[in-house]
Formats: sequence, structure tokens, C-alpha cells
Amino acid sequence: MEEDTRDNSSEASPLVQVRELAGVLSAFAEERDWKQYHSPKNLVMALSGEVGELSEIFQWMTEDASKGASRDPACAQAIQDELADVLIYLVRLSDVLDVDLNAAVLHKLKTNASKYPVSKARGTSKKYTDI
Repeated sequence: MEEDTRDNSSEASPLVQVRELAGVLSAFAEERDWKQYHSPKNLVMALSGEVGELSEIFQWMTEDASKGASRDPACAQAIQDELADVLIYLVRLSDVLDVDLNAAVLHKLKTNASKYPVSKARGTSKKYTDI
């Protein structure tokens, strides 16, 4: 099996483009005088809360029900709302911490490709230390 040899240099098209969203979120917080509350600690806690709310939607579903959850209009809207909240807090946190999400994702993908080579990881859910 062939390994992923794509060039992940910064010259390639960005995988993650959130600069515009970060600007909108910053302005939104500024207009409401909320920047004073947007410390990394508070944003991480808010992000965790939103991930918890997303988890709650799926908590008691079967595997099959979870796969079709977005086909139910009421459930789909709740999923969309919570995913949006997660993204909003993640982007806001990255902006406050001055983290380039695109660079972070590219770095992490490269790290994961090394930890989980296709030849060893394909079809298994084992952690890299166990493959």
C-alpha cells in the first residue's frame, strides 16, 4: 500500500481558512464588550461545554441511529447548531491564542501520518503505540 506523499508545505492551498470567521467573531465580541471574558481558560471551558451539548444529542442513540441523525429535521438542526458553536469557540480560541489553525492542522496531519502509516493502521482502531 502506498504512503501519502502529498506536499503539505505552506505554499499549498490552505486546508483550513478561518481568518474571515475569526475577524467576524472578534468584531462580534468587541461590539458586545465580551473580549474581557474571552480568556483562553474561559474559551476552552465554553468549547468543552459545547462539545458536551453535541455529545448529549448522540448520548443514548444506537450506532445506526447516530448515522442517520442528520436526516431528522429537528435533530439535524440541533446538530448544526452545536457544531457551529464548537467551531465558533474553537476559532475564537485559536484567534485569542494567535494559533494558525491551518499550520496546526498540517503539522498534526504530518505527525499522524508518521504515527499511523497506512501499511500498519489501515482497518484498525488501535493506538499508534499498539500497531
